Amino acid sequence: MKNIVVVGSQWGDEGKGKIVDWLSSEADIVIRFQGGHNAGHTLVIDGVTYKLRLLPSGIVRKNKISIIGNGVVIDPWALLDEIEEIKNKGVEVTEKNLIISETATLILPFHKEIDEIREDSAGIGKIGTTRRGIGPAYEDKVGRRSIRVMDLISEKNLDERLVTVLSHHNAIRKGLGRPIFEKDKLKKELLEIAPIILKYSQPVWKKIDQFKNEGKKILFEGAQGILLDVDHGTYPFVTSSNTVASSAATGSGCGPNSINYVLGITKAYTTRVGEGPFPTELLDDLGEKLGKRGKEFGTVTSRKRRCGWFDGVLVRQTIKISGIDGIALTKLDVLDEFEEIKMCIAYSLNGKEIDYLPAAVEDQIKVKPIYKTFIGWKSSTQGIKEFNDLPNNAKIYIKELEKFIETKISSISTSPEREDTILLENPFNS
Repeated sequence: MKNIVVVGSQWGDEGKGKIVDWLSSEADIVIRFQGGHNAGHTLVIDGVTYKLRLLPSGIVRKNKISIIGNGVVIDPWALLDEIEEIKNKGVEVTEKNLIISETATLILPFHKEIDEIREDSAGIGKIGTTRRGIGPAYEDKVGRRSIRVMDLISEKNLDERLVTVLSHHNAIRKGLGRPIFEKDKLKKELLEIAPIILKYSQPVWKKIDQFKNEGKKILFEGAQGILLDVDHGTYPFVTSSNTVASSAATGSGCGPNSINYVLGITKAYTTRVGEGPFPTELLDDLGEKLGKRGKEFGTVTSRKRRCGWFDGVLVRQTIKISGIDGIALTKLDVLDEFEEIKMCIAYSLNGKEIDYLPAAVEDQIKVKPIYKTFIGWKSSTQGIKEFNDLPNNAKIYIKELEKFIETKISSISTSPEREDTILLENPFNS
């Protein structure tokens, strides 16, 4: 059996929830390793819909252990709300099935406020964040001034850590004409929830080592998409963490040899939420049609997603960067009613053809897609479970896509329903 990392190969919103739902039923351990309460994974189990933001997908299944790794930034109040939300739907959450890394960084109220202030004042330079304080929390982590889960154990230590972080943030707030944060008030609020948070806290690296020795199947669950990676995405229009597969190791506390298979979740077309370059974006009726048929609205924010044709250049690039072994192709059925379907196979930049997305944002904005056009299949693929049963033109599109991105397709999703999947390879057994 293999340990699997699931990552989005585009800008997120690739339909990871459905795939992770199935994989989490096979796994023993499910680990979140980066991001915050902006993941937006929707799962439907026994007719009940769960919209998870911070909790790993394994939490809604019996006899699974869910872990929030050190690479995640945690809003403790949002976490408690989410726990209460799924408890009200009949899910049991205890220290036996939920583990939180003692070294995970906390998102505090001033992080959210500064996130909102920056976005509101950025004008055309805004990033399009979820305004949940995730980026500022990562900044404090890198700046070595953050409050971590383990800091809640000692009132004295918490007091000292709050002095450090508030000396930074209150200086900024004074400069912006905002009221300063009162240390004692925030300390009191944190100490009130500390016992609840701490009961889930453990040395995650040690638990993972134990689970590996026991032969448990581990699923590392990524959030967002590779193109939002702070190093490898469309910078600066990115998230504040590393979303590539290799961050599963650093974000949970295990070596890279713990990862046996990387599964990239990939839409049969392309979407993006927020600002930033999008070479294949369709600002016409075709884009609207993709959005309506795909129900392209964010799980967490309900923001309308930008839509465009499949960008093979970008996906091939993210596959190389993240070491993806196989692709789960989602939302094929959304393309059922199109006369023509296009795939980006190269870019034109300043009159020159290139086969990758350049690093500079000004070049990313200027590139023009070069398309290969396919005849649509104009018939329903919804619910098809065998590859040979697909319309011929759909099979041609899929095979050409697979050839271009230079990676095998392990599954094809033909509807939002979990069972409507063409399984070509089980990552746990491959």
